[in-house]
Amino acid sequence: MNSKKQNKALFLDRDGVINIDKQYVCKIEDFEFMDGIFSLLRYFQELGYLLVIVTNQSGIGRGYYTQKDFDILTAWMLERFKQEGIDIKKVFHCSHAPEVSCQCRKPNPKMILDAQKEFDIDLASSCMIGDKKSDIDAGKNAKVGKTIFVSRGDCDDLKGADFCVSNIKDIAKIIKR
Repeated sequence: MNSKKQNKALFLDRDGVINIDKQYVCKIEDFEFMDGIFSLLRYFQELGYLLVIVTNQSGIGRGYYTQKDFDILTAWMLERFKQEGIDIKKVFHCSHAPEVSCQCRKPNPKMILDAQKEFDIDLASSCMIGDKKSDIDAGKNAKVGKTIFVSRGDCDDLKGADFCVSNIKDIAKIIKR
């Protein structure tokens, strides 16, 4: 019997959770971190969560920006996190347009399941944070333990999530030490 303890992870959407969603953000000068994201991720890191980004980037498939544009922005973002003492294990992304029938685009769970295999993640002990129904559905489809919806308004519609917050700073109140 294998008694090795699996990792727990915090899965995060990018646009609308890590940064302000300005539609097809692909340039460093347009990327604006959400207020409180650094302290929130340090908090989860202290709790022992691996930090994994799972993001649909259909702007690549639609031709609005290139894979190289995404890679440059991602490298810059990861360096900023590193400067803040935050270790993002990996960024998984789907570059397909919605009309392409792929397995990786959320609400499909492939990005989360790929992370599970790569980092030996116990999904039941993990959390998914997203600002769209497709994020929450991906978490549910992967059987992630807790899903948290970040609402731009009120929390009347949970989008099927276990919890809803209108400010990411409130997430630490849901997941306690």
